[in-house]
This record gives sequence, structure tokens and C-alpha cells, in this order.
Amino acid sequence: MLKTNRREALKFLSAGALAASAGSGLFVGIARADGKRIAMVVKNLGNSYFDACSNGAMEAAKAAGGFEIIYTAPTKATAEDQIAVIDSLIAQKVDGIIVSSNDANALVPAGKKAMDRGIKVISFDSAIAKEGRIMHLNASSTPLIGAKQVQMIAKTLGGKGEVAILSAASTMTNQNSWIEAMKEEWKKPEYAEMPLVATVYGDDQDDKSYREMQGLVKAYPNLKGVISPTTIGIRAGAKAIMDGGLVGKVFITGLGLPSEMKEAVLAGACDTFAIWNPVDYGYASTQIMINILNGAEAGPGSTVSMGRMGETKVGDDGEAAMGEPFVFDKSNVEKFAAIF
Repeated sequence: MLKTNRREALKFLSAGALAASAGSGLFVGIARADGKRIAMVVKNLGNSYFDACSNGAMEAAKAAGGFEIIYTAPTKATAEDQIAVIDSLIAQKVDGIIVSSNDANALVPAGKKAMDRGIKVISFDSAIAKEGRIMHLNASSTPLIGAKQVQMIAKTLGGKGEVAILSAASTMTNQNSWIEAMKEEWKKPEYAEMPLVATVYGDDQDDKSYREMQGLVKAYPNLKGVISPTTIGIRAGAKAIMDGGLVGKVFITGLGLPSEMKEAVLAGACDTFAIWNPVDYGYASTQIMINILNGAEAGPGSTVSMGRMGETKVGDDGEAAMGEPFVFDKSNVEKFAAIF
């Protein structure tokens, strides 16, 4: 649960990189080292979940020695802007790129282009389609993540009441995979009195997610629960519940950060939510990339090391999992809010 001080981690900023990227609205944070360069390309700026992932990346690079971390993202969570970031990194001849994709298929050409130039490419959080990367590291398994979220809202509601989903963007592979896994879990007879009435998209923007939550409440007056499998969506949805005087009437669950969900949990807008430690996730992804750059295999059937996070096996689909999601509630949210 080590959390690197982000201000310290990013105090070594590359003025040249910032100047070069200013026209495209990119943010680049760099931890200097006289060695190979690894870029972590996330979905968008202003997302504290990814900021925590970058802390883990810095930790892994520092522990390994001889690696430089470039933490970068487009200002908007679009495939086009993300491709521009990757093209810039290709031009800089980085050694490895770790991507959380805004669109699985749209980023394949950029991933192929990087690999054709000898750059190692893996994805985490939200996959690039397998043709565009070496492997993908899931935080957990898709079935477990999807099932857990349905189970949490069912526990809160006693298995009865209308439920909606507030997702991020409709193109995000991880969101769509988790929603499909939720629907599989929803087929079980114990959820017969807990229908899914709508799925809406807040595009991982606080203001839009807030408005979508308000719209759900107006459109479905019998709505009792909302699942939001995105850290931005769940925090914005919880705020809309509290601002709208709906605490105790509508509950939200999903994937969130303890530091951002503590108030909602203590207020009663959220009973339980889940997440993996994003610091660990950034660390594990970076550790895998470091091992690849040091000559390790990471193709289907390979067992790859994640450093202090142990080992994971890459499946036939080129995907591996870090671990199981962890549930937070009133009994532990304050403790973990002090960590991430």
C-alpha cells in the first residue's frame, strides 16, 4: 500500500517535453533516470485514479533503477487525442509504452506502429485490441468485477428495486466488458425483483456524469440503485444524490477511490463500493514492462512477474489479471482514504 508523494515524484519536469507538447494540450510528468524510458499513457487529465497509478509506476522504476517514467495523457478522453500522444512518443523513441485505451480498435494502428519501430507496448485498465499490444493486464478478472458490483447493490437494496448503470464512454473496453459481466450476473434468479432499467454515459466527466445521474432520477421515479463502474461517475453520482436530498432513497455503488468516496459512504449515499489499489496497479503494469524490456517473455502462456505483487499468467487471449477487487464500507473507508 505504499503511496509515493506525487509532488516529489513529478518535481523533475522536462521543460522541453512540456514545450513540445503544449500545442496538443498534453501533460507530461517525468522521473529522470539514465536508462530506458517507459511512457504511461492514460485516458485523460484530472483523473486522480490515474494519478495514483503513476505513483506506482514511479515506485517500480525507482526500485528497478535505470528506468525513466513519462506520465502523459490527452486533455480529452478521446481516441484521436490519445493517438496523437502515442505518435509523439514514437517520435521521441521511447522504449516502452503502457496504455489505458480510450478505444480498443482505434488505437491498434498506433500500437502496431510503435511495435514496428521496436517499442514494446502493453495495455492496462482498458485494453488495446490484441493486435496492437504484447499483452494486457486487467486489474482483476472481468467476471469477478462485474458480478461484484451487482452483488453490492443487491445487498444494499435487499435484492429489490430498479437499478441503472452510469458508465464512462460507450467506447471504453473495460467499461463495456464489465457491463456485459454485470448482465450475466443479473440473469440469476435472485435478481428477478431488481431490474436493470437504463444504461447512460457520463464520458468520464464530472459535470456530465452529474447531469446523467440527475436525469436518471427524473426519468425513473422508482429508481433505487445505480452502479457506476468508473471512479469519476461514482463520485459525481454520489454528489448528485447528496445535493438532491436523495440520501436513503437512491444508493450508488461501483468502482471508486476511498479518498473520493469517504464523504458519500459516511453520509449514506453509498453503502459499499469496490476498487483495487491503483498504486499497486500502476506498479504491477510498470514492473511487467520493465521485465519485458529486460528480455522477459509476456506472450500467451507466459508467467510474468509483477514484483511485490507476485506473478500472473497470460491467457490465450493475451490478457492477465492482477488480483480480486476489494470492497470498502463504513468500517474501512476512512483508513484507506488516507492512503489513496
